[in-house]
Amino acid sequence: VIELKNPADENADIWKAFDQLQTYKEEIADLFVFNEILAISDYTLARMGSLSADRERFTAWRTIDGVNLDPLGELQQLETLVRGLFRKDFFLNYLRHFVLFEEDGNTKKIAGYHQFHAVRAVVQSVVEASRPGGSRKGGVVWHTQGSGKSIEMTCLAGHLMSLPAMNNPTIVVVTDRNDLDGQLFDTFSGASELLRETPARADTRPDLRARLSNRPSGGIIFTTIQKFAPFADEDAYPLLSDRENIVVICDEAHRSQYGFMARLQGVEDSAGAHGTVLN
Repeated sequence: VIELKNPADENADIWKAFDQLQTYKEEIADLFVFNEILAISDYTLARMGSLSADRERFTAWRTIDGVNLDPLGELQQLETLVRGLFRKDFFLNYLRHFVLFEEDGNTKKIAGYHQFHAVRAVVQSVVEASRPGGSRKGGVVWHTQGSGKSIEMTCLAGHLMSLPAMNNPTIVVVTDRNDLDGQLFDTFSGASELLRETPARADTRPDLRARLSNRPSGGIIFTTIQKFAPFADEDAYPLLSDRENIVVICDEAHRSQYGFMARLQGVEDSAGAHGTVLN
């Protein structure tokens, strides 16, 4: 649903369009049964959000190609939204992989432009890396705090699970703290329709090994990095599987995934950036 307001009317800005949508939802609710995206515009500014989003969650779609921001200028936001999201191939991909619900089933969430294009780029990279002879390194995605990485990771997992090229992969989500493990697990659990899998948590080191050893395909497994420590009588961690379609997503990768000798040079992290590495 797109609600447009007259740009010549000083009293009819985009938030009047937002209020109009709330009225529609109350008075003609049947119109929104199958709704995925709401858009509002006064032909200059434009915002998009989900059916359950409040004003704060209505945001601009700032790119057409996923590379250049505001390519038509800051006052052509509607044109950028239409060309950057409602293009047929983008829009069908968005509807399939970038709409999810919270666990209560009443809050619909949709991806922003940065999440949409990040996932599309990562999917391509992971497919290439997992092929025979591939690098087996999917890459690193950097996030600023509050950018919605949990939704992004969930959409990525769902996208990968559905790809024929990945041959029903196993997704392993690794964090370095129990609270992060719980937060991500809750987000994934609420997106069962998108993922078409029920996530599971590895509670102990033996449980993690049992879930991964000789697993033929499928599954989404959550664990903390500490559970990959070898047992006291082992010199090294054993090989659990030689499959090439196990995707490991490591949250907060900059804290634990680069090794003791890693150094970051020439970059000032003033925005509170966080890394997610995919192997």
